[in-house]
Amino acid sequence: MALGVTAAAYARAVAALDSVAWRGIMPGLERTRALLAALGNPHVGLHGALVAGTNGKGSVCTTVDSVCRAAGYRSVLLTSPHLISYCERIVRDGSPITESEFGALIARVGAAAEALPEELQPTGFEVLTAAGILVAREADAEVLVCEVGLGGRLDSTNVLDLGVATVTNVALDHQDLLGETIPEIAREKAAIIKPGNRAVTAATEPGLTAVRARAAEVGASLSVVGIDVPFTGHSTGMRGVALDTLFDGRPVSLQAPLRGAFQVANIATAVAVCDALRATGIAIDAGAVVRGCESVRWPGRMDWIAGEPPLLIDGAHNPAGMAAMVSSARELIGGRRCVAVFGVMRNKDVRSMAARLAELTREIVVTAPAVERATPPADLAWLFDPPAEVATGVRSALHRARHLAGREGVVVVCGSLYLAGEVLELLRV
Repeated sequence: MALGVTAAAYARAVAALDSVAWRGIMPGLERTRALLAALGNPHVGLHGALVAGTNGKGSVCTTVDSVCRAAGYRSVLLTSPHLISYCERIVRDGSPITESEFGALIARVGAAAEALPEELQPTGFEVLTAAGILVAREADAEVLVCEVGLGGRLDSTNVLDLGVATVTNVALDHQDLLGETIPEIAREKAAIIKPGNRAVTAATEPGLTAVRARAAEVGASLSVVGIDVPFTGHSTGMRGVALDTLFDGRPVSLQAPLRGAFQVANIATAVAVCDALRATGIAIDAGAVVRGCESVRWPGRMDWIAGEPPLLIDGAHNPAGMAAMVSSARELIGGRRCVAVFGVMRNKDVRSMAARLAELTREIVVTAPAVERATPPADLAWLFDPPAEVATGVRSALHRARHLAGREGVVVVCGSLYLAGEVLELLRV
Protein backbone atom coordinates (compact mmCIF):
# COMPACT_ATOMS: atom_id res chain seq x y z
CA MET A 1 0.00 0.00 0.00
CA ALA A 2 2.75 2.43 0.98
CA LEU A 3 4.57 1.84 -2.31
CA GLY A 4 1.38 2.58 -4.22
CA VAL A 5 0.83 5.78 -2.28
CA THR A 6 4.45 6.81 -2.93
CA ALA A 7 4.15 6.13 -6.66
CA ALA A 8 0.86 8.02 -6.83
CA ALA A 9 2.30 11.04 -5.00
CA TYR A 10 5.31 11.13 -7.33
CA ALA A 11 3.08 10.72 -10.40
CA ARG A 12 0.88 13.60 -9.20
CA ALA A 13 3.96 15.78 -8.75
CA VAL A 14 5.20 15.00 -12.26
CA ALA A 15 1.73 15.71 -13.65
CA ALA A 16 1.69 19.04 -11.80
CA LEU A 17 5.04 19.99 -13.33
CA ASP A 18 3.85 18.87 -16.77
CA SER A 19 0.73 21.00 -16.37
CA VAL A 20 2.82 24.19 -16.29
CA ALA A 21 5.27 23.10 -18.99
CA TRP A 22 3.44 25.34 -21.48
CA ARG A 23 4.97 28.32 -19.71
CA GLY A 24 8.35 27.15 -20.97
CA ILE A 25 11.43 29.19 -20.09
CA MET A 26 10.48 32.60 -18.67
CA PRO A 27 13.62 34.53 -17.65
CA GLY A 28 13.27 36.69 -14.55
CA LEU A 29 13.44 36.41 -10.77
CA GLU A 30 10.15 38.03 -9.75
CA ARG A 31 8.12 34.79 -9.81
CA THR A 32 10.70 32.83 -7.80
CA ARG A 33 11.02 35.64 -5.24
CA ALA A 34 7.25 35.78 -4.82
CA LEU A 35 7.03 32.00 -4.46
CA LEU A 36 9.82 31.89 -1.87
CA ALA A 37 8.18 34.75 0.04
CA ALA A 38 4.97 32.71 0.17
CA LEU A 39 7.03 29.82 1.59
CA GLY A 40 8.65 31.98 4.29
CA ASN A 41 11.85 32.97 2.40
CA PRO A 42 13.72 29.71 3.06
CA HIS A 43 16.63 30.86 0.88
CA VAL A 44 17.75 33.61 3.25
CA GLY A 45 20.87 32.71 5.20
CA LEU A 46 21.84 29.58 3.24
CA HIS A 47 25.57 29.14 2.53
CA GLY A 48 27.48 27.31 -0.15
CA ALA A 49 28.25 27.69 -3.85
CA LEU A 50 26.18 28.81 -6.85
CA VAL A 51 27.66 27.40 -10.07
CA ALA A 52 27.05 28.76 -13.58
CA GLY A 53 28.86 28.07 -16.87
CA THR A 54 28.38 26.58 -20.31
CA ASN A 55 29.88 23.16 -19.61
CA GLY A 56 31.09 21.28 -16.55
CA LYS A 57 28.59 22.78 -14.07
CA GLY A 58 27.28 19.41 -12.95
CA SER A 59 30.73 17.85 -12.62
CA VAL A 60 31.94 20.80 -10.54
CA CYS A 61 28.81 20.76 -8.35
CA THR A 62 28.87 17.06 -7.62
CA THR A 63 32.61 17.17 -6.84
CA VAL A 64 32.22 20.11 -4.45
CA ASP A 65 29.34 18.30 -2.74
CA SER A 66 31.41 15.12 -2.44
CA VAL A 67 34.29 17.05 -0.84
CA CYS A 68 31.98 18.83 1.61
CA ARG A 69 30.49 15.51 2.70
CA ALA A 70 33.99 14.04 3.05
CA ALA A 71 34.73 16.98 5.38
CA GLY A 72 31.74 15.95 7.51
CA TYR A 73 29.22 18.61 6.48
CA ARG A 74 25.47 18.21 5.95
CA SER A 75 24.90 19.10 2.30
CA VAL A 76 22.22 19.56 -0.29
CA LEU A 77 23.06 19.37 -4.01
CA LEU A 78 20.69 20.85 -6.62
CA THR A 79 21.32 20.00 -10.29
CA SER A 80 19.37 19.88 -13.56
CA PRO A 81 18.14 18.29 -15.69
CA HIS A 82 17.67 14.75 -14.37
CA LEU A 83 18.46 11.54 -16.21
CA ILE A 84 15.66 9.23 -15.04
CA SER A 85 13.84 10.67 -12.01
CA TYR A 86 13.14 14.21 -10.80
CA CYS A 87 14.41 13.04 -7.41
CA GLU A 88 17.97 13.14 -8.80
CA ARG A 89 17.76 16.94 -8.86
CA ILE A 90 17.59 17.24 -5.06
CA VAL A 91 20.32 15.26 -3.27
CA ARG A 92 20.59 15.44 0.51
CA ASP A 93 23.77 14.14 2.13
CA GLY A 94 24.65 12.16 -0.99
CA SER A 95 21.25 10.52 -1.60
CA PRO A 96 18.38 11.71 -3.82
CA ILE A 97 15.20 12.53 -1.92
CA THR A 98 12.53 9.82 -2.07
CA GLU A 99 9.57 9.84 -4.45
CA SER A 100 7.18 10.35 -1.53
CA GLU A 101 9.21 13.35 -0.32
CA PHE A 102 9.27 14.76 -3.83
CA GLY A 103 5.52 14.36 -4.15
CA ALA A 104 4.88 16.12 -0.83
CA LEU A 105 7.32 18.91 -1.69
CA ILE A 106 5.77 19.72 -5.05
CA ALA A 107 2.31 19.69 -3.45
CA ARG A 108 3.50 22.20 -0.83
CA VAL A 109 5.14 24.49 -3.35
CA GLY A 110 2.12 24.19 -5.64
CA ALA A 111 -0.22 25.19 -2.82
CA ALA A 112 1.93 28.28 -2.14
CA ALA A 113 1.88 29.14 -5.85
CA GLU A 114 -1.92 28.95 -5.99
CA ALA A 115 -2.15 31.98 -3.70
CA LEU A 116 -0.09 34.11 -6.10
CA PRO A 117 -1.61 36.32 -8.79
CA GLU A 118 -1.64 35.05 -12.37
CA GLU A 119 1.32 37.19 -13.46
CA LEU A 120 3.48 35.57 -10.73
CA GLN A 121 2.56 31.94 -11.45
CA PRO A 122 5.87 29.99 -11.59
CA THR A 123 7.31 27.81 -14.32
CA GLY A 124 8.13 24.17 -13.64
CA PHE A 125 11.82 24.96 -13.15
CA GLU A 126 10.96 27.71 -10.68
CA VAL A 127 8.82 25.26 -8.69
CA LEU A 128 11.76 22.82 -8.62
CA THR A 129 14.16 25.57 -7.53
CA ALA A 130 11.88 26.49 -4.63
CA ALA A 131 11.47 22.82 -3.69
CA GLY A 132 15.23 22.29 -3.57
CA ILE A 133 15.73 25.40 -1.45
CA LEU A 134 13.05 24.16 0.97
CA VAL A 135 14.90 20.86 1.36
CA ALA A 136 18.14 22.71 2.11
CA ARG A 137 16.43 24.86 4.74
CA GLU A 138 14.58 21.99 6.42
CA ALA A 139 17.61 19.67 6.39
CA ASP A 140 19.54 22.45 8.10
CA ALA A 141 22.13 22.05 5.35
CA GLU A 142 25.51 23.50 6.25
CA VAL A 143 26.44 23.67 2.56
CA LEU A 144 24.12 24.13 -0.43
CA VAL A 145 25.69 23.47 -3.83
CA CYS A 146 23.38 24.71 -6.59
CA GLU A 147 23.75 24.43 -10.35
CA VAL A 148 22.39 27.38 -12.32
CA GLY A 149 19.81 26.30 -14.89
CA LEU A 150 20.32 28.61 -17.87
CA GLY A 151 22.57 31.64 -18.07
CA GLY A 152 22.67 33.31 -14.68
CA ARG A 153 21.31 36.83 -14.41
CA LEU A 154 17.68 35.87 -14.99
CA ASP A 155 17.81 32.21 -13.93
CA SER A 156 15.58 31.42 -10.96
CA THR A 157 18.55 30.11 -8.95
CA ASN A 158 19.99 33.65 -8.94
CA VAL A 159 17.75 34.48 -5.96
CA LEU A 160 20.48 32.73 -3.96
CA ASP A 161 23.46 34.50 -2.44
CA LEU A 162 25.47 31.64 -0.99
CA GLY A 163 28.80 33.41 -0.51
CA VAL A 164 30.68 31.62 -3.30
CA ALA A 165 29.84 32.09 -6.99
CA THR A 166 31.39 30.16 -9.87
CA VAL A 167 31.46 30.47 -13.66
CA THR A 168 33.03 27.24 -14.90
CA ASN A 169 33.62 28.39 -18.49
CA VAL A 170 31.89 30.24 -21.32
CA ALA A 171 31.15 28.92 -24.82
CA LEU A 172 28.38 29.47 -27.34
CA ASP A 173 25.05 27.96 -26.25
CA HIS A 174 21.48 29.28 -25.87
CA GLN A 175 22.35 32.30 -28.02
CA ASP A 176 18.63 32.95 -28.51
CA LEU A 177 18.37 33.82 -24.81
CA LEU A 178 21.85 34.78 -23.65
CA GLY A 179 23.41 36.74 -26.52
CA GLU A 180 25.21 36.07 -29.79
CA THR A 181 28.80 36.47 -28.57
CA ILE A 182 30.90 34.92 -25.81
CA PRO A 183 31.36 38.27 -23.99
CA GLU A 184 27.56 38.77 -23.98
CA ILE A 185 26.98 35.25 -22.65
CA ALA A 186 29.74 35.72 -20.07
CA ARG A 187 28.05 38.85 -18.75
CA GLU A 188 24.80 36.91 -18.26
CA LYS A 189 26.57 34.09 -16.41
CA ALA A 190 28.79 36.36 -14.31
CA ALA A 191 25.71 38.18 -12.99
CA ILE A 192 25.38 35.47 -10.32
CA ILE A 193 28.38 37.08 -8.57
CA LYS A 194 27.00 39.14 -5.67
CA PRO A 195 28.63 41.91 -3.60
CA GLY A 196 31.33 40.51 -1.32
CA ASN A 197 31.24 37.00 -2.82
CA ARG A 198 34.30 34.87 -3.31
CA ALA A 199 34.15 34.13 -7.03
CA VAL A 200 35.88 31.36 -8.97
CA THR A 201 36.16 30.89 -12.73
CA ALA A 202 38.01 28.77 -15.26
CA ALA A 203 36.77 30.97 -18.11
CA THR A 204 39.34 32.07 -20.68
CA GLU A 205 39.28 35.06 -22.99
CA PRO A 206 37.18 36.55 -24.40
CA GLY A 207 34.73 35.58 -21.64
CA LEU A 208 37.15 36.15 -18.76
CA THR A 209 37.13 39.93 -19.17
CA ALA A 210 33.38 40.04 -18.50
CA VAL A 211 33.73 37.84 -15.40
CA ARG A 212 36.55 40.05 -14.08
CA ALA A 213 34.45 43.16 -14.74
CA ARG A 214 31.47 41.81 -12.79
CA ALA A 215 33.63 40.82 -9.82
CA ALA A 216 35.21 44.27 -9.75
CA GLU A 217 31.83 45.97 -10.11
CA VAL A 218 30.34 44.28 -7.03
CA GLY A 219 33.50 44.09 -4.91
CA ALA A 220 33.91 40.32 -5.10
CA SER A 221 37.29 38.59 -4.91
CA LEU A 222 38.04 36.46 -7.98
CA SER A 223 40.26 33.38 -8.36
CA VAL A 224 40.98 32.41 -11.95
CA VAL A 225 41.70 28.71 -12.34
CA GLY A 226 44.73 28.28 -14.57
CA ILE A 227 46.11 31.72 -13.67
CA ASP A 228 45.72 32.38 -9.94
CA VAL A 229 45.28 28.65 -9.27
CA PRO A 230 47.70 26.63 -11.41
CA PHE A 231 46.99 23.02 -12.29
CA THR A 232 48.30 20.22 -14.46
CA GLY A 233 46.69 16.88 -15.15
CA HIS A 234 45.85 14.15 -17.60
CA SER A 235 43.36 11.44 -18.38
CA THR A 236 44.01 8.03 -16.87
CA GLY A 237 41.68 6.35 -19.34
CA MET A 238 38.97 4.22 -17.79
CA ARG A 239 40.12 5.19 -14.29
CA GLY A 240 39.30 8.89 -14.81
CA VAL A 241 41.76 11.77 -14.38
CA ALA A 242 44.76 12.69 -12.26
CA LEU A 243 45.84 16.24 -11.47
CA ASP A 244 48.05 18.44 -9.36
CA THR A 245 46.84 21.81 -8.14
CA LEU A 246 46.86 24.04 -5.06
CA PHE A 247 44.57 23.99 -2.05
CA ASP A 248 45.01 26.42 0.83
CA GLY A 249 48.22 27.55 -0.87
CA ARG A 250 49.80 24.10 -0.81
CA PRO A 251 50.29 21.48 -3.54
CA VAL A 252 47.75 18.67 -3.65
CA SER A 253 47.66 15.57 -5.92
CA LEU A 254 44.24 14.18 -6.81
CA GLN A 255 42.54 11.29 -8.58
CA ALA A 256 38.91 11.37 -9.70
CA PRO A 257 36.89 8.67 -11.50
CA LEU A 258 35.25 11.15 -13.92
CA ARG A 259 36.45 10.14 -17.41
CA GLY A 260 37.71 12.47 -20.11
CA ALA A 261 40.65 14.89 -20.22
CA PHE A 262 38.18 17.81 -20.07
CA GLN A 263 37.38 16.78 -16.48
CA VAL A 264 40.85 17.89 -15.34
CA ALA A 265 39.81 21.57 -15.53
CA ASN A 266 36.45 20.77 -13.91
CA ILE A 267 38.09 19.04 -10.93
CA ALA A 268 40.61 21.88 -10.59
CA THR A 269 37.69 24.34 -10.60
CA ALA A 270 35.85 22.29 -7.97
CA VAL A 271 38.95 22.32 -5.74
CA ALA A 272 39.18 26.10 -6.13
CA VAL A 273 35.50 26.39 -5.14
CA CYS A 274 36.21 24.26 -2.05
CA ASP A 275 39.12 26.59 -1.23
CA ALA A 276 36.74 29.55 -1.51
CA LEU A 277 34.27 27.77 0.80
CA ARG A 278 37.14 27.16 3.24
CA ALA A 279 37.87 30.88 3.20
CA THR A 280 34.23 31.58 4.15
CA GLY A 281 34.59 29.46 7.28
CA ILE A 282 33.67 25.96 6.10
CA ALA A 283 36.42 23.75 7.52
CA ILE A 284 37.64 21.74 4.53
CA ASP A 285 41.17 20.31 4.62
CA ALA A 286 43.32 18.73 1.91
CA GLY A 287 42.44 15.23 3.13
CA ALA A 288 38.74 15.88 2.53
CA VAL A 289 39.56 17.24 -0.94
CA VAL A 290 41.47 14.05 -1.82
CA ARG A 291 38.76 11.74 -0.43
CA GLY A 292 35.91 13.72 -1.98
CA CYS A 293 37.48 13.72 -5.43
CA GLU A 294 38.20 9.98 -5.25
CA SER A 295 34.60 9.14 -4.37
CA VAL A 296 32.73 11.48 -6.74
CA ARG A 297 30.14 9.96 -9.10
CA TRP A 298 28.30 11.65 -11.98
CA PRO A 299 26.21 9.26 -14.16
CA GLY A 300 25.53 9.97 -17.82
CA ARG A 301 28.80 11.78 -18.39
CA MET A 302 31.41 9.67 -20.21
CA ASP A 303 29.61 6.76 -18.57
CA TRP A 304 31.12 3.44 -19.69
CA ILE A 305 28.65 0.53 -19.51
CA ALA A 306 30.38 -2.83 -19.98
CA GLY A 307 28.87 -5.28 -22.45
CA GLU A 308 29.22 -6.75 -25.92
CA PRO A 309 29.40 -4.14 -27.29
CA PRO A 310 30.04 -1.71 -24.43
CA LEU A 311 28.25 1.65 -24.39
CA LEU A 312 29.78 5.08 -23.83
CA ILE A 313 26.98 7.43 -22.73
CA ASP A 314 27.58 11.17 -22.57
CA GLY A 315 25.20 14.09 -22.15
CA ALA A 316 27.26 16.63 -24.15
CA HIS A 317 24.65 18.97 -25.64
CA ASN A 318 26.52 21.86 -27.30
CA PRO A 319 29.44 22.12 -29.75
CA ALA A 320 32.13 22.67 -27.10
CA GLY A 321 30.86 19.74 -25.04
CA MET A 322 30.65 17.54 -28.13
CA ALA A 323 34.22 18.39 -29.15
CA ALA A 324 35.46 17.48 -25.66
CA MET A 325 33.50 14.22 -25.72
CA VAL A 326 34.87 13.23 -29.14
CA SER A 327 38.47 13.87 -28.09
CA SER A 328 38.08 11.83 -24.91
CA ALA A 329 36.08 9.07 -26.59
CA ARG A 330 38.88 8.45 -29.07
CA GLU A 331 41.22 7.61 -26.17
CA LEU A 332 38.74 5.20 -24.57
CA ILE A 333 37.62 3.50 -27.79
CA GLY A 334 41.05 3.06 -29.38
CA GLY A 335 40.89 1.37 -32.76
CA ARG A 336 37.54 -0.35 -32.24
CA ARG A 337 34.59 0.14 -34.54
CA CYS A 338 32.39 2.96 -33.26
CA VAL A 339 28.69 3.52 -33.95
CA ALA A 340 26.96 6.58 -32.51
CA VAL A 341 23.37 7.11 -31.40
CA PHE A 342 22.65 10.85 -31.71
CA GLY A 343 19.67 12.89 -30.58
CA VAL A 344 19.51 16.58 -29.78
CA MET A 345 17.12 19.35 -28.74
CA ARG A 346 15.80 21.85 -31.31
CA ASN A 347 17.26 24.93 -29.59
CA LYS A 348 20.85 23.73 -30.02
CA ASP A 349 23.50 24.37 -32.68
CA VAL A 350 22.75 21.02 -34.26
CA ARG A 351 24.89 21.54 -37.36
CA SER A 352 28.07 22.26 -35.35
CA MET A 353 27.41 19.34 -33.01
CA ALA A 354 26.95 16.99 -35.98
CA ALA A 355 30.22 18.22 -37.50
CA ARG A 356 32.08 17.40 -34.28
CA LEU A 357 30.49 13.95 -34.03
CA ALA A 358 31.40 13.15 -37.65
CA GLU A 359 35.05 13.47 -36.61
CA LEU A 360 34.56 10.40 -34.38
CA THR A 361 32.59 8.10 -36.67
CA ARG A 362 30.70 7.98 -39.97
CA GLU A 363 28.34 5.29 -38.66
CA ILE A 364 25.52 7.17 -36.96
CA VAL A 365 21.94 6.32 -35.99
CA VAL A 366 19.79 9.37 -35.29
CA THR A 367 16.74 9.33 -33.04
CA ALA A 368 14.70 11.53 -30.71
CA PRO A 369 14.23 11.11 -26.96
CA ALA A 370 10.64 11.36 -25.74
CA VAL A 371 10.80 15.13 -25.21
CA GLU A 372 8.68 17.69 -27.04
CA ARG A 373 11.75 19.85 -27.80
CA ALA A 374 13.65 17.04 -29.55
CA THR A 375 14.78 17.58 -33.14
CA PRO A 376 12.96 15.20 -35.55
CA PRO A 377 15.45 12.47 -36.55
CA ALA A 378 14.79 13.02 -40.26
CA ASP A 379 16.08 16.59 -39.84
CA LEU A 380 19.32 15.26 -38.33
CA ALA A 381 20.07 12.53 -40.86
CA TRP A 382 21.07 14.79 -43.75
CA LEU A 383 23.64 16.65 -41.62
CA PHE A 384 25.94 13.65 -42.05
CA ASP A 385 27.78 12.30 -45.11
CA PRO A 386 26.73 9.63 -45.76
CA PRO A 387 23.31 10.43 -44.27
CA ALA A 388 22.69 8.86 -40.88
CA GLU A 389 20.25 6.02 -40.36
CA VAL A 390 16.93 7.11 -38.85
CA ALA A 391 15.37 5.23 -35.93
CA THR A 392 11.87 6.12 -34.74
CA GLY A 393 12.57 5.53 -31.05
CA VAL A 394 15.52 5.33 -28.68
CA ARG A 395 15.05 1.60 -28.05
CA SER A 396 15.21 0.77 -31.77
CA ALA A 397 18.16 3.17 -32.27
CA LEU A 398 20.11 1.42 -29.53
CA HIS A 399 19.27 -2.02 -30.94
CA ARG A 400 20.39 -1.00 -34.43
CA ALA A 401 23.63 0.60 -33.20
CA ARG A 402 24.53 -2.47 -31.18
CA HIS A 403 23.94 -4.66 -34.22
CA LEU A 404 26.15 -2.45 -36.42
CA ALA A 405 28.95 -2.23 -33.85
CA GLY A 406 29.07 -5.96 -33.23
CA ARG A 407 30.42 -7.56 -30.08
CA GLU A 408 33.91 -6.07 -30.58
CA GLY A 409 32.81 -2.49 -31.29
CA VAL A 410 31.59 0.39 -29.11
CA VAL A 411 28.29 2.30 -29.15
CA VAL A 412 28.51 6.01 -28.25
CA VAL A 413 25.26 7.67 -27.09
CA CYS A 414 25.42 11.46 -27.20
CA GLY A 415 23.77 14.81 -27.98
CA SER A 416 21.40 15.28 -25.05
CA LEU A 417 21.07 14.50 -21.36
CA TYR A 418 17.48 13.48 -22.14
CA LEU A 419 18.81 10.87 -24.59
CA ALA A 420 21.42 9.71 -22.05
CA GLY A 421 18.71 9.34 -19.40
CA GLU A 422 16.37 7.41 -21.68
CA VAL A 423 19.14 4.95 -22.60
CA LEU A 424 20.14 4.48 -18.96
CA GLU A 425 16.52 3.80 -18.09
CA LEU A 426 16.26 1.19 -20.87
CA LEU A 427 19.38 -0.52 -19.52
CA ARG A 428 17.97 -0.53 -15.98
CA VAL A 429 14.70 -2.25 -16.90
